[in-house]
Amino acid sequence: MDKFFKLKDKGTNIRTEAIAGFTTFFAMAYVIFVNPEILSVTGMNKSGVFAATVLATVIGTALIGLLANIPYALAPGMGLNAFFAYTICIGMGFVWQEALAMVFISGIIGIIITATRLRSAIIAAVPEPLRLAIGAGIGLFIAYIGLKQGGILKFANTHDEWTAGAEAIPGLVSFTDTTALVTLIGLAVTAALVVLKVRGALFISIIASTVAALSLGVTSLPDTLFSVSAIGDIDKVAFKLFGNPGLGSLFGDTSRLFSIIVTLTALVLTSMFDTIGTFLGTGARTGIFTDENLKEMRESKPFSTPIERGLFADVTATTAGSMLGTSNVTTYVESAAGIGEGGKTGLSSLITAAAFLLCLPFASLIDIVPAQATAPILVIVGVLMVGNVSKIKWDDFSDALPAFLTIIIMPMSYSITNGVAFGFMAYCLTKAAKGDAKKVHPLIYIFAALFLLNLVMSGR
Repeated sequence: MDKFFKLKDKGTNIRTEAIAGFTTFFAMAYVIFVNPEILSVTGMNKSGVFAATVLATVIGTALIGLLANIPYALAPGMGLNAFFAYTICIGMGFVWQEALAMVFISGIIGIIITATRLRSAIIAAVPEPLRLAIGAGIGLFIAYIGLKQGGILKFANTHDEWTAGAEAIPGLVSFTDTTALVTLIGLAVTAALVVLKVRGALFISIIASTVAALSLGVTSLPDTLFSVSAIGDIDKVAFKLFGNPGLGSLFGDTSRLFSIIVTLTALVLTSMFDTIGTFLGTGARTGIFTDENLKEMRESKPFSTPIERGLFADVTATTAGSMLGTSNVTTYVESAAGIGEGGKTGLSSLITAAAFLLCLPFASLIDIVPAQATAPILVIVGVLMVGNVSKIKWDDFSDALPAFLTIIIMPMSYSITNGVAFGFMAYCLTKAAKGDAKKVHPLIYIFAALFLLNLVMSGR
C-alpha cells in the first residue's frame, strides 16, 4: 500500500489518509440526499436516483484515487443537477431520459477533449493571478455554502418579510434557533481545535457537532438501520438513456437541434471549468499545482501526470453516472476538507469511496450526521483558502479586477464556473487595454469568447 500510493514520499501515513477520507465523506455526504430530491422533480424515481448517486460517487472517487493518486472526491455536481432538472427538463421541455442522454454525450466529448490534452493545456495557460483568485474564490464559495448549509443565514424579499424566495436579501437567523446553535457550537469547537493544532480536528468537530445535534433534537437516531430497497430501485433509472425516449428520440426533432447544441456546450464548459477551478483552487494545498507541475503538463506525454489522469477520471465518471441515472459528476470542492485534514494521496479517496458504498444499505444511519455538523468544516477550510489573495498584485489593476471578479462572482452567483468566466473575460479586457494583449495565451481568449457566448445564449 505504501509503495502504490507513495505514502512516505508524500509525507503521510494510513491513519492520516483515513481521517482525511472520512472527513471528506462527511463534508459531502449531503449529496446522496440532496441530489435525488432535485432530480426527482423531473419525474425520476427518487430511490433509484439515490442508488445511482451513491454508485456514481463511488466509481468516480475510486477512479481518481487509483488512476491519479490525488485526494479528491467526485459526485454529481449540485449546480449541474439544478441545470439538469430546472433548465433542461422543466425549462426546455426535454424528458429526463433525453437529459441523461445529453449528459452521456457531454461525457464522451469530455473524454475526447481530455485525450487530446486540451483540458491540460487550458490549466497550463491560466495566468497566476487567476489561479490564485480561483483558490480564494472557492474559499469564499465553500464558506458561504457552510454558513447557508448550517442555517446561519436566512433569506427574505424584504427586511421585514422573511421567505425562501429565489431573489432574496440575506440576513442572520436568531441565534436561539437550535439548528444555527449546532453550527455555532461546531464552529467554536473546530476553531479551537485548529488553533491548538489538534490532530484530526475537523473529524473530531463533526462527531462533537453530531452529538450536540442529537442532544438538541436537530437530528435523531433512525428507526431502521438497514434497508436494501434503494439498490433494487436503480433499474428504474439506470441505462434508460439508451431507449426511446432517450438517445432514440433526442435528435428526432430537428427544430430542437440548436437547443441541444447550446445545452451540450453549456454542460461541457460548466463541467470542465468546475473541475479545473476546483483543482486549481485546492492544488496549492496538495502541491499538485506548483509551477513545476504546470510545466510538466505542457511537456509530458498524455496521461502521464496526476492532473491529467484526474481529469480523465472526472469525465469517465460523468459518462458512467449518466448510464446509472444521474447528472454530471464533478470534482467536489468539499475535498478541501479532507485535504485540510492532511490528505495527500489517492488512499484518502478510496476511504471516501468505501464510506459512500456503505451508504447503500445504511442510508438511514448516515442521515444522523446533519448538515450543521459539516458546515463549520467548510467555513474553516474557506478561511485557509482565502489566504491566496495576499499573493495577488493588487496594485496592478489589470490583475486586480479579473482577480476580484473571479473571487466575488463565485459565491454571489453560487457557481465556480461563473467566477472563472468573469475572470477570463475581464483578464482579456484589462490586458488588452494595458497593451499586453500578446502576453495572454490564445486559449484564454478562446474560452473567454465561449464563456461570453454561453452567458448571452443562456439568458444570464
